[in-house]
Amino acid sequence: MSRKIAVFLIVLGAFMIFEWVNLGFNLADGHPTGFYVVHGVLIAVNIVLGVVLAVIGWRALRGSRVTDRRAAAG
Repeated sequence: MSRKIAVFLIVLGAFMIFEWVNLGFNLADGHPTGFYVVHGVLIAVNIVLGVVLAVIGWRALRGSRVTDRRAAAG
């Protein structure tokens, strides 16, 4: 995976986490319970996906640095 894609995944994961947490705090009162259950599940799933994408990007970025060092050394 290229470094650009790895950085993109990290930024995308951070954006997803920020955006869905922000949505969770901005839900208005006065909706039926089902509304909050559905949105709570959506928020939880998307936060998990954001963390997974950021971890994949972080590992790919670290792996590309190791590969770059090995290529420069020999």
